[in-house]
Amino acid sequence: MSDQHFTDYKLSDEIVRALDSLGYAQPTEVQREVIPVVLARHDLVVKSQTGSGKTAAFGIPICELVDWDENKPQALILTPTRELAVQVKEDMTNIGRFKRIKAAAIYGRDSFARQTMELKQKCHVVVGTPGRVLDHLGRGTIPLERVEYLVIDEADEMLNMGFIEQVKSIINELPMDRVTLLFSATLPEEVEMLSRKFMDHPKQVEIQATGITTDRIEHALYEVRDSGKFALLENVTIVENPDSCIIFCRTQEHVNQVFDQLRELDYPCDKIHGGMEQEERFAVMNDYRKGLFRYLVATDVAARGIDIDNITHVINYDLPMDKESYVHRTGRTGRAGKTGKAISFVTPNDGRYLREIQDYIGFEITSLTPPTNDEVAGSQDDFARKMNKKPDLKVDKSEQLNKEIVKLYFNGGKKKKLRAVDFVGTIARIEGVTAEDIGIIAIQDNVTYVDILNGKGQHVLQVMKNTTIKGKLLKVYVANK
Repeated sequence: MSDQHFTDYKLSDEIVRALDSLGYAQPTEVQREVIPVVLARHDLVVKSQTGSGKTAAFGIPICELVDWDENKPQALILTPTRELAVQVKEDMTNIGRFKRIKAAAIYGRDSFARQTMELKQKCHVVVGTPGRVLDHLGRGTIPLERVEYLVIDEADEMLNMGFIEQVKSIINELPMDRVTLLFSATLPEEVEMLSRKFMDHPKQVEIQATGITTDRIEHALYEVRDSGKFALLENVTIVENPDSCIIFCRTQEHVNQVFDQLRELDYPCDKIHGGMEQEERFAVMNDYRKGLFRYLVATDVAARGIDIDNITHVINYDLPMDKESYVHRTGRTGRAGKTGKAISFVTPNDGRYLREIQDYIGFEITSLTPPTNDEVAGSQDDFARKMNKKPDLKVDKSEQLNKEIVKLYFNGGKKKKLRAVDFVGTIARIEGVTAEDIGIIAIQDNVTYVDILNGKGQHVLQVMKNTTIKGKLLKVYVANK
């Protein structure tokens, strides 16, 4: 365990305060390696698996370095999936909460008009998928001339999903004088070529991936024919009795099929795949994160960027066809210092994929004998007790940070010539309130949202009901979440 603390870095009181509220006690290995380099404004290539704390590794120094007074984006973070874009945006907002850092997430299958309106506001950090970022560039709705920091997150997944050419096109639109940070769980040749072409003598950091070692994750496989997979899944889950488990399938059809079969057996489960509506995918992941159900059946869309620390088991119902995906899937367990188990079902047709995976991870995965009828029967009572147990709801890591924040709605904005300084000046004159109690201010054409910090929201609300802003008495309410 490291003796370092976040106070050892040159971080402002606002950033340290947010980290304390988020429960960030000591920096992880990747954070210890990355934060000082980014604060010194060096380009950086980081090989580190998901779950190692890399979002905070780049988020902390970027939130520290951005200039609050600059209205246009100063940091662009590219992610391969919408789920990861939303997750990173939330992390950046939480880390920069007391510095009033505004972050926007832009991704496909979401309102272009809403995103455009958000980008017109003061915005320090933009997190987006390559396709949607290019759409905004094509329409001139995202200003990039002030960008000083580019983060390419999950670069190998960008490559797997065919986004590398889009990433290159975006980079060509950015200022040359910038800091570029590339993060990847693996470093295929094309990703290394990207770093050589677009980065300035980057420093190299490699964090040992726990997902491909046996110190935190126990790897095992069962040999089975396709026709026997679900019966094996049922027996394995009874014997293993996981607290929280992701079951990976190759296709949407397999996800739907396995989910329907589990639901018929009354498993507390849900599913996620790319064919679902975006809002439904977000809702499923939020419920899983809260612990409302224990089994998630998923395609690889869920293998990246989902910040859940206590997944005890990953089951590869279908063995992945590429070796990198095995690392990304199994990296969902054994996170944040905990242990986990990765179980793969291997059919007679999977021999080539298994050999490639084992060559890549550097060890042979232990082959197990399927559970016997006696073992299944002996585990049935414990399994039934856990199945019938009421879920232990998990506390979101940002809950402590946000519980003393009240978002106020005012029915006036740009069309009434109101500016952020008008709100700050008025609210900070309230007795017992200072500018430090005022968080992010989002001014739209006809409405304004103001975060009031430190538990002073109700006090500000009551006073502002009878206080004018720039000579105007506005209606003010607690905003809907």
